[in-house]
Amino acid sequence: MPRAVVCRELGAPETLRVETVCATPLAPGKVRVAIRAAGINFPDILMVAGEYQFKPELPFTPGMEAAGDIIEVGKDLRGFKAKDRVIVKLRHGGYADEVAVTPEHIVPLPSTFDYAEGATFLAAHGTAYHALVDRAQIKPGETLLVQGAGGGVGLAAVEIGKVLGANVIAVASSKEKLAVAQARGADHCILSSQKPLRDLVKGITDGRGVDVVFDPVGGEAFEESMRCIAWGARILVIGFTGGIGLAKTNHVLIKGASVLGVRAGEAARRDPSLNVARFKALNEWAEAGRIRPNISHRLPLADVAKAMRLLIDRKAIGRVALTTG
Repeated sequence: MPRAVVCRELGAPETLRVETVCATPLAPGKVRVAIRAAGINFPDILMVAGEYQFKPELPFTPGMEAAGDIIEVGKDLRGFKAKDRVIVKLRHGGYADEVAVTPEHIVPLPSTFDYAEGATFLAAHGTAYHALVDRAQIKPGETLLVQGAGGGVGLAAVEIGKVLGANVIAVASSKEKLAVAQARGADHCILSSQKPLRDLVKGITDGRGVDVVFDPVGGEAFEESMRCIAWGARILVIGFTGGIGLAKTNHVLIKGASVLGVRAGEAARRDPSLNVARFKALNEWAEAGRIRPNISHRLPLADVAKAMRLLIDRKAIGRVALTTG
């Protein structure tokens, strides 16, 4: 019998339970995927707590992304076969031994990745791509400030920023996280405890400031970033793991800046062509060895609460993956 992580009541990760579930007959037009690994994302944690903008009906299985092998193909469905290695993109449902999905929810797993890397790839790197390419339209030679550069989406922004030719300044909470950011291409590294950030950034940029801010942290980090911008800067609002930031509108006005919200998944649902271009570029870079998720922890499915706590307590460097089998 397949297993799944089930959320029956909203709350802390410890309320989650691994349960055996019934495998239903495969509907026409779907494929069944045996999940080998699933990625932990902050929206999964918020969804379990009832604090995310998308609220599935209880009970539900969390998990926005996973990777595994196709084990069954629905009637009259062409282009897929058993043993194909794939990434599965979901709104929820990935923390399970298997899942049945329609073709638009799967893409090939890059040949350079293992299952855990595939299961932690598209949410973070897809968000970073959408932010830097679609929203900020960053150009070669521009300076990019990445807050939370030790997290999964922050490290993805460091990698993609370098691929796109930016000069990258990474900000993170520990020397260990900055070491990984530097290994992934960061040109300059700043501990978030070093103050004031504005003076450090202005020193790196000869007083000019940065062209693009990538901020998944919010709170105080957002307010500090506003003081680091150059004329015409683009401030990308990715998330608020450190709290809701307060926009200093005087800085936006004086610097002729733009504040841009980033919702990669919703943007692709509204314009599927964005998803096609996004995956094409990411897959090419992955196959060429230019980008790869950094997974600091791999835990079994039964340790889902422990895995979520690694993100909540900011003990992960990059990504955390659940493994099955």
